[in-house]
Amino acid sequence: MSDKPKEAWGAGGPYERYAGRWSRLVAREFLDWLAIPAGVSWADVGCGTGALVAGILTRCAPKAVIGIDQSEGFVSEARRHIADVRVRFQVGDATELPLDATTCDVTVSGLVLNFVVDHAAMVREMVRVTKPGGKVAAYVWDYAGGMAMMRHFWDAAVAVSPHDAKLDQAERFPLCQPIPLATLWHDLGLTAVVVRAIDIPTVFQDFADYWTPFLGKQGAAPTYLASVDAETQGQIRAVLQSRLRPAPDGTIALTARAWAVQGTV
Repeated sequence: MSDKPKEAWGAGGPYERYAGRWSRLVAREFLDWLAIPAGVSWADVGCGTGALVAGILTRCAPKAVIGIDQSEGFVSEARRHIADVRVRFQVGDATELPLDATTCDVTVSGLVLNFVVDHAAMVREMVRVTKPGGKVAAYVWDYAGGMAMMRHFWDAAVAVSPHDAKLDQAERFPLCQPIPLATLWHDLGLTAVVVRAIDIPTVFQDFADYWTPFLGKQGAAPTYLASVDAETQGQIRAVLQSRLRPAPDGTIALTARAWAVQGTV
């Protein structure tokens, strides 16, 4: 496969099984690190199915939260699971936010920034809608090695089809490292910029619990898997099963790393 397959994002259920369940753990660590006082207004850019919004509600006692995502499917899933008078979900473009300037005290984004074509445009919009003295922060998966679930997948895929190495998320998303993130925040005029790693456990009940979410066609790796033939899929599965050795109880314990960045407007 020589051309990049078109990534699918939008169905809440498959995304939850693939990465959503792990993103909720990262969201908690991220919010505790930000340590934002209660009673302020938040925006979550690229809110997906609402993992970060749910964390804001339970850990940060916000005055109001608006979640914005370009996917109707994700927004519908978020509305279905989160019913709180403080929250409003809206379909919108991360690079042209449907918000007035200086609307929010805190503007955040989880696991989205690297998928936007124009990173600077997205962060510039996040800065625009944030009040002076407010926080702009985000986190992304470390595809180079820290997100073991995806690292194992791409290593297996490239072992089976070496010519597809350029589709590896580590190659496609160099932004997902501390120096590029800090540089982007500084370049957009943010001050007091800090970057940190967030590490979480990702424990799969068995190999099926690891493998099945990759069949959901949501996200880069599942979209790639759907684009190859059944024989190639089977070969990738076999390589993964040979490499992911379960514990005596059948579980497969991996870890996931995200890089988080914050700065002040």
